[in-house]
Amino acid sequence: QMPSLSTFYGLIIWMYKETDGKHNLPHIHVQYGDYRLVVSLDGQDLEGSIPRNKRKLLDAWMEIHHDELVANWTLLSNGEKPAKIEPLK
Repeated sequence: QMPSLSTFYGLIIWMYKETDGKHNLPHIHVQYGDYRLVVSLDGQDLEGSIPRNKRKLLDAWMEIHHDELVANWTLLSNGEKPAKIEPLK
């Protein structure tokens, strides 16, 4: 399993370079229990879903850390490892 970018309130968030390039937009992968979600950095659902209350927490975290998420996508695109991001508190 990939090292996570951040974990909070049961949400685990990853960002990684996909070998098949299925999602071309900059995005993150989110897991909450058995739920999975792929969401673009601009907040668009690309695949899957998570419960609405958890999605609100995710949206708040993504808004707060948007610049860091974009920076991590750039790192990944350059073959480097993404940096950890503070969890939502």
